[in-house]
Parts: sequence; C-alpha cells; structure tokens
Amino acid sequence: MFSKFLNLSKEKQERILNAAMKEFAQKGFENASTNEIVKEADISKGILFHYFKNKKQLFLFLYDYCVELNINEFYGKINLDERDLFVRLRQILSIKFELMNRHPEMFKFLEVAYMEDSLNVKNELESTNIKFTKSARNKIFEGIDISKFKDDIDVKKAINIIIWSLQKFSEQVMERAKLTSKEIDYDKAFAEADEYIEIFKNNFYK
Repeated sequence: MFSKFLNLSKEKQERILNAAMKEFAQKGFENASTNEIVKEADISKGILFHYFKNKKQLFLFLYDYCVELNINEFYGKINLDERDLFVRLRQILSIKFELMNRHPEMFKFLEVAYMEDSLNVKNELESTNIKFTKSARNKIFEGIDISKFKDDIDVKKAINIIIWSLQKFSEQVMERAKLTSKEIDYDKAFAEADEYIEIFKNNFYK
C-alpha cells in the first residue's frame, strides 16, 4: 500500500515522517494540520497525498513505523538468555529509558497517540497495540526460570498478575500526564515501577 513512499530516498522519508511526528505530537490527531506538515517537510500537499490518501492514513502509518522501529531496537539490545524474570524486567525498563532518551520526539508522539481518543483512529490504534503487546509478551516471557518461584505459587497466574499490574501502572502514568497536561517524568515513573518489581520479587520468589 505504501510502496511509493518506501521507494523514496531515506532522507525524504525521514523529512516527511519527522514533520508529521512533530505536528501530531504537538496537536494530536484532530487538530494536526497537513498544511503545517507539508510546510515543515518542504513538499506540496499534492505530493503528501500522493503517498498517503489522507491524514488518518499518514497518522496510522507513522504510529506503526514508530512502534516497529522501537521494537526492533529493543530486541537488538535485550538479552533473552537472561532467565531470571525480574532481572529481565529491570533490563526492559533500562532499555526503554535509553530509547526514550535517544528518541524523545518519537516517544512524545507515541505517548500522545497512546492517549488519543479520536474515534477516527482509536479502534485502529487499539488493534495495533493488542497485536504488538501479545507478540511482545510471548517473546519477553519465553524461557524464564520458573524454579525460582515459591513452590506453592501458580507461576502462570503470578506472571499474569505482574503483567496486568505493570500495564495498569503504565496506563495510570499516561492518564496522570493527560489530566495534568504535563510531560511524563520518566525517571520518577521507572523508579516507582522498580519498587513494584521488588514487591513482586519478595512475594513470588523463594
């Protein structure tokens, strides 16, 4: 579907995507202006709509692009040979923090997109998130050392509790930022998440 765009030079692709990322991150989907995007990218609106049928298609392409880029970088860094669940979770937090520092504009866009409530894109965003979350969960928790769990613990249920808790924690962090119109304090958020991980470890491990 996007073969024409993907055949562009890398420089031109990045110029268009960076311009769109900046506009969507600042204004959200509904208020973002394609006029501002083409102005920032130094292209005509006709050229933009030659590659993307409309603003919605551009937004969803950009979201998928950013998610996949970060996932590829993430799996290039994580050591899945590490079998201790909580060491692996801390490793995940560390890598996420590193990626956020390296790509602040991209994560700002992903943060805004995650909280996007426009009915024009909400269902598609949720579908993408479910697909990537399921895939990531299967890979991240594969091969962990279950012998470290207490003998009377149902390991599968324990892992579910950990996943659900950390997912809910992430949602609350996002929601607090949305309600207060403030950027997320990632240092504070990860320090708090690490406290939860320590509680899980004390309660579930031998």
